[in-house]
Amino acid sequence: MSGSGASGTLRSCWKLPERIEKTREQQEKETQKERPQRILGVVPQFTVTDIKNARPLKPSQKFGLFARSAFDPVQFAIVGVQAGISQATNSFSGYGQGAEGFGKRYGAAFADQASSGFWGTFVYPSLLKQDPRYFRLGEGSFSKRTSYAVSRVFVTHADQGGKPFNFSGIMGALTAGGISNAYYPSQDRGVGLTFSRTGIALGYTMAGYVFNEFWPDIHNKLFKNKQ
Repeated sequence: MSGSGASGTLRSCWKLPERIEKTREQQEKETQKERPQRILGVVPQFTVTDIKNARPLKPSQKFGLFARSAFDPVQFAIVGVQAGISQATNSFSGYGQGAEGFGKRYGAAFADQASSGFWGTFVYPSLLKQDPRYFRLGEGSFSKRTSYAVSRVFVTHADQGGKPFNFSGIMGALTAGGISNAYYPSQDRGVGLTFSRTGIALGYTMAGYVFNEFWPDIHNKLFKNKQ
């Protein structure tokens, strides 16, 4: 090996720790941005990212994302509100009223959101190698950002790049809707009702994406004076 070649190799080896440190710094910066977000410091918004080219999630990370979202303490309170509204409007009348009826509605509402997250955030994204997060656009006109948010119900990010059809989200909602037939009252079961619930779930997802897209703007508007 020539002297110049040896010295070049030594310089490369010398710079290796520096490169590793820079990579760690980049990962740390990305991790800071990816840390769980909350609306007004309360409502979880864990499946949203501002990083356009975020690193793909491993299956274990997708499971962690599902678990954090499904079992966050605030989620139990949200499910309670949903069950209370369902009881007040006598939805799923087969559950009855009183404490027993509320308990059944609470269990069903919790099972709905946990099942949807399990299949749509962990199982299908892991099998199909798709990213379950919402990638916020964050720029452009109102109509552009709105249409982008709405389209994310049908278009997602692939782990290896690209924007494929969002089979994970669609199949997750459909699977959760099908499983709900196991615990809904008999009069609220069936193929037609399963597809109806799937459509409603996707509609809520669409509305959630639009809200997620504009929440930073809303937050800045509300707290502009305080900032």
